Amino acid sequence: MPIRAVIFDFNGVLVDDEHVHFELFQEVLAGEDIALDETTYHDKYLGYDDRGCFTAALVDNHRQAPDDLIAALIARKAIRYVEVAETGLKFFPSAAESIALLSETLPVAVCSGALRAEIEYALKRIDARKYVVSITSAEDTTACKPDPQGYLLALERIRAAYPDLQPSECLVIEDSLAGVQAARAAGMFAVGVTHTYTADELTEVGANALIEGLDEVTAAWLAGLGV
Repeated sequence: MPIRAVIFDFNGVLVDDEHVHFELFQEVLAGEDIALDETTYHDKYLGYDDRGCFTAALVDNHRQAPDDLIAALIARKAIRYVEVAETGLKFFPSAAESIALLSETLPVAVCSGALRAEIEYALKRIDARKYVVSITSAEDTTACKPDPQGYLLALERIRAAYPDLQPSECLVIEDSLAGVQAARAAGMFAVGVTHTYTADELTEVGANALIEGLDEVTAAWLAGLGV
């Protein structure tokens, strides 16, 4: 079926801040006497939203994960993210350009485990918020990727303007294994960008196509997919 909508993940796809999130998770968890190393984060938690990561880290360390503690950890990390972001966020090349180009012919949405304020802030920094028809963020869901809940909600929001849009007509651009799995579980066409994981790793979890960077996301590329 033809592609009629594009949904971008955020962290690791548009904004190059996966290392920032790791360092902030590490910092906040250290306050709970839990050590988090980069390998564990990359292999087990990358792709989770804040709630999912903190909950999993606590449980994996044989700790209770009550809602009030999780909320406090999320709030602590959010404050630190703003402080880091104000010193300058690093965006992937062609992030703004690819959003703008695709929005000329297709609705463009963002679906991410990031907090809405983080997404809004970043999109405004690259002057791309005006091209995005909807944002689905961590506050909107109760399950994080690889659960498809976020992508199915993003689909429903795009359907406000395109009622007959089908999941298979949505192209998702993801960098994480959990993200690709979520997109595929939602019945969408998943493109893995090799910013965070290798082509082999993304293919193994079901990526339908691969790109090395957002500069490859063009109208001609879409037409060449033959989907």
